[in-house]
Order: sequence, then C-alpha cells, then structure tokens
Amino acid sequence: MLRLDSEIHDAIVAHARRDHPDEACGIVAGPAGSDRPLRFVPMLNAARSPTFYEFDSADLLALYRELEANEEDPVIVYHSHTATEAYPSRTDIAYASEPGAHYVLVSTRDPDSAEFRSFRIVDGAVTEEPVEVVPAP
Repeated sequence: MLRLDSEIHDAIVAHARRDHPDEACGIVAGPAGSDRPLRFVPMLNAARSPTFYEFDSADLLALYRELEANEEDPVIVYHSHTATEAYPSRTDIAYASEPGAHYVLVSTRDPDSAEFRSFRIVDGAVTEEPVEVVPAP
C-alpha cells in the first residue's frame, strides 16, 4: 500500500495538470530504507512529449547525488498520461528501474478529475496497490 499525505498527492496532481498536454514526471524522496514519501521533487520531461517522458540525464545525475548526500531513496516515481488511463505502458514497464519504488501514474485525460493510481513494477511484473491519502502533518 502507498500511504502519502494530501499535500504531496495534490502537488503530484497539480504538476501533471500544469504540464498537460505533455507528460509530467518526478519523484518523491524519503529516508533511505523507509517507505515514507516526504520530499516532492518535480522534474522536467526532457522529451516534452504528450506520449512519453524522459528524465534529463544531467538532472537525474544531480538528483541521485542529492539523494545520496541526504541519505534518501526515491520512494515514489511518478508521471502522467495525458490521453490514456493511469496504467503503466509497455515502455513504462521496460524503463522501471527502481524495484523498491511505488510507480504512481496520474491520468489528466479528464479535465475535471485526475485518476491517481500506484503500482509496483519488479522484473516486468506490474501489481496495482491501494493508495491511502492522509491529512498533511
């Protein structure tokens, strides 16, 4: 189960809406070895595409150095789908490289609501998990 506070949930959805019609992407970091998403880190979609996302390689390198210096892990890896449901595509599955992370997808295809779902992706196997949004501290 993914448990996150409402501020982080709302920040992910807002980023997805702001970048629409292109896909948005980013992570939420937490203390190393934990499953607590605490620090929202929006990233730039270097592909600037409505159907594909790609982290900028220089930004990603800087992010991983920052995570290491802060003793953090990427707890959530998120991106949006702009015209399809919030479910991992074959490309999303192929690029999933953080077996301990929650992969969050937000669909912005409906301008009045956002579909927010979380998955575990390990060795090509996709498992949906419940999402619990709790009040922000």
